[in-house]
Amino acid sequence: MPSSAYDPACLPDLLPLYYRRLFPFAQYYRWLNYGGVHKNYFQNREFSFTLKDDIYVRYQSFSSQSELEKEMQKMNPHKIDIGAVYSHRPNQHNTVKSGSFQALEKELVFDIDMTDYDDVRSCCSAADICSKCWTLMTIAIRILDRALRQDFGFHHLLWVYSGRRGVHCWVCDEAARKLSAAARSAVAEYLSLIKGGEETVKKVVLTDPIHPFIRESLAVVEHYFPQYALQDQNILGRKESEEKVLALVPEDVKKDLQEIFQEERNPERRWRHIEVQAKKKQQTAKKRQYFEKEIMLQYCYPRLDVNVSKGVNHLLKSPFSVHPKTGRISVPIDLTDVDKFDPFAVPTISLICEELDRPKADEDEAKSEDTKEKENEQDSTEKRKIRDYKRTSLAKYVKYFDQFLAGMADSWKGKLLRQSDLQKEF
Repeated sequence: MPSSAYDPACLPDLLPLYYRRLFPFAQYYRWLNYGGVHKNYFQNREFSFTLKDDIYVRYQSFSSQSELEKEMQKMNPHKIDIGAVYSHRPNQHNTVKSGSFQALEKELVFDIDMTDYDDVRSCCSAADICSKCWTLMTIAIRILDRALRQDFGFHHLLWVYSGRRGVHCWVCDEAARKLSAAARSAVAEYLSLIKGGEETVKKVVLTDPIHPFIRESLAVVEHYFPQYALQDQNILGRKESEEKVLALVPEDVKKDLQEIFQEERNPERRWRHIEVQAKKKQQTAKKRQYFEKEIMLQYCYPRLDVNVSKGVNHLLKSPFSVHPKTGRISVPIDLTDVDKFDPFAVPTISLICEELDRPKADEDEAKSEDTKEKENEQDSTEKRKIRDYKRTSLAKYVKYFDQFLAGMADSWKGKLLRQSDLQKEF
């Protein structure tokens, strides 16, 4: 069965196999345990499960990787969300004195959803996406990843495809996990340029001098704008979309451009006329204007859901959760090749389960029965699990996750060594 043949009605039959043989529990636990640096960090983490028929179960928590595995294999959640690390175990929150159950820490997270771009994309709308508008997600990753690393000094960023129409970012540095709600809001506001709702025509207003962060972001947008906006979305090639662009320029410039556009039909040359008019305006206007840059940012700049980022206790869909509508796995994105990431190539649960049924073509088949019988049973089970996902299209995405964890492990080791040295001193 090809990935396109996913049938949502089959999900309840596929999930038990996925959680039993394919879900990367070992890596998942290593991530959320953060090297065991802080006692009870994993145990005090909230998970929420969406079960069949949209039954929503919050405040799940687990004492170990083994317990997490058993519960997930028993409940077979259709969706997994991850919440905060609390002051007490979330599954005992009803027994804690009122007011003392508090969300203490969580990764700084960002959620970029394609539906927020509906006013600037013509190829799709609502939950639909295509290769043309996916460029917006590529731009968002490039702009935000650079800013979070260079402007804020974060190192451990996990970018994850949502499984349908967007991307999530988990900033996992200890400093990020400890941020207050006010600090999270400040980071999110710093990264937000698009202001105003549906009724606001001009959503980006630049002031002089342009902030260095905006200049860096513009460099990314300028790289993608000609192909994405002028060709793929054809923003200057149709009357309706052309009027939307001209609504973003000063009135006197708009009149000049309307006259030019009556003769000039080519979108790329039309855009060059806009840039020429912008340069003229900058030379003559008392107050510097950047309307051509504002247009580019309005059409391409990342649109963040600030509420997701600022709440410490806000839940976000977990990596390796299955999207019930598309069947696609929520997989980590390889930042070294982000331009080539294809959401339609991400495996569905039906595909990877089918891949498990294909005959093995590895060296294990060549092992004699005698050798197999001598293997330690527990070791054999663990090896089988590793072999299982490696035999499917999920393998490369687990590899990206492993690479991310390897980078984080270095910081855990340093922290544990410092703790050990302090204990020796006392």
